[in-house]
Amino acid sequence: MDGANDSVVTEFVLVGLSVSWEMNIVLFCFFSSFFVGIVLGNLFIVFTVIFDPHLHSPMYFLLANLSLLDLGLSATAVPRMIADVLSTYKIISFPSCMTQLFFIHVMGGTEMVLLIAMVFDRYTAICKPLHYLTIMNLKTCICFVVAAWVIGVIHAVSQFVFVINLPFCGPNKVDSFYCDFPQVTKLACVDTHIVDNVVTANSGLISMGTFFLLIISYVFILVTVRHRSSVGLSKAFSTLSAHITVVFLYFTPCFFVYVWPFPTLSLDKFLIILDFVVTPVLNPAIYTFRNKEMKVAMKRLSRQIVGFKDYFSAIRHTSSNVTK
Repeated sequence: MDGANDSVVTEFVLVGLSVSWEMNIVLFCFFSSFFVGIVLGNLFIVFTVIFDPHLHSPMYFLLANLSLLDLGLSATAVPRMIADVLSTYKIISFPSCMTQLFFIHVMGGTEMVLLIAMVFDRYTAICKPLHYLTIMNLKTCICFVVAAWVIGVIHAVSQFVFVINLPFCGPNKVDSFYCDFPQVTKLACVDTHIVDNVVTANSGLISMGTFFLLIISYVFILVTVRHRSSVGLSKAFSTLSAHITVVFLYFTPCFFVYVWPFPTLSLDKFLIILDFVVTPVLNPAIYTFRNKEMKVAMKRLSRQIVGFKDYFSAIRHTSSNVTK
């Protein structure tokens, strides 16, 4: 591991999810429809936050960044999943494989830190409402986002530097539908015990640490609200219970892939779909579509889009009449 990469393997074969043609058709339809929903839902949220001045607040600024991260995380794996699910030979080049696993961990690590920032935002709004705008100003929000990206890059690089220098000279079948550190290191021609420990410690620490911090924060918020108002507790629990559900869906695959000591590849492959496909669809619904202010803003944006469409249609109609 202390020299240049002397690999003779130039490409990897992705085993995928199923060998049944009928199941592959189902998966193709499932991935395609969900990816369209991911792209449209998250982009619509970003555009709504950008163009509606009523949403220029810390909470929606963080939500827009979460939508971009959800879209980016899905884009690292889902398009290839869609292309490969009906392919006989699921080939990915060595550089593409390394690039994919690198950006998966950049996006994943960044999103985990951003989720912490969003919980801090809710804690400040609920527990310190009088100081909310002072604490959660634009500078603080930008610092949160920059810190999230920096930590995400450090998280990915600290593992990537070990894996990129491993020699790959034998088997090249990755028992998954995407490239990730645990599956790729198993194919190296040397003992990867140290590298495996680094990956487990790094990814396991950031994922489980973030998970427990989020759960403790949600519980603390609920306890604080309970002391103030039983009505407020019911409303807060209704909102936060949905958030906690998404947190469990997002972090459960991380636990089985990076922390669980007994490999269960068949289960891991299907669980990780939650992170790439299901959670990026649920996040817009949980964090925004349940929000009354966000729904009103989306309706305003929709009316504006329809208005622009009618305006340009009228211009084209007038121009055609003049031409005649």
